[in-house]
Amino acid sequence: MEVQKLHRGRLIDHIQLVVEDLRACLRFYQAVLDALEIPMGGISSDYFWADELFVSTKESEAAQGKPTGRHHLAFQAASPAIVDAFHKAGLAAGGRDNGPPGERPYHSGYYAAFLLDPAGNNIEAVYHGAAQRSATSVEITF
Repeated sequence: MEVQKLHRGRLIDHIQLVVEDLRACLRFYQAVLDALEIPMGGISSDYFWADELFVSTKESEAAQGKPTGRHHLAFQAASPAIVDAFHKAGLAAGGRDNGPPGERPYHSGYYAAFLLDPAGNNIEAVYHGAAQRSATSVEITF
C-alpha cells in the first residue's frame, strides 16, 4: 500500500474545478504551480491534482453536474519574487492577465497577481508580507 501525505493549511479542505479543456488547464497549472514550488500528482486523462486543488473534465467520475463558471482561487506564495514568477509562468502557459503583480489595498504588505486560467477562473498568488506561523501546514498521513 502506498503511503499518501497531504498538507492542509487553513479553512479549505479542497477545491475542484470542472473544466472543458483539461489539456490547456494542465499546461497552465503545471507552469504556475512549478513557479510556486507546489508539486502536482494524479495526472490522468480526466483529472489532475495538487494538494487541495483538483481539476477534472466534466466526464470525470469526480465531477457532478455541469461546469459552473468562473471561480476565484488564491495560492499562498513565500515571497513577492514567487508571485512575480507565478504571473510570468502563467502568461507563458496560456493564462491571461487579470491584475499584474503589485501591492493591493487589502492589508499592509499584501502583494498579489491575478491570472485567468484557460477555463476563465480567476487564479491569484498572494504574499501576505512578513508574518510568523505556528506551522507551515498540518501533515496528514494515511
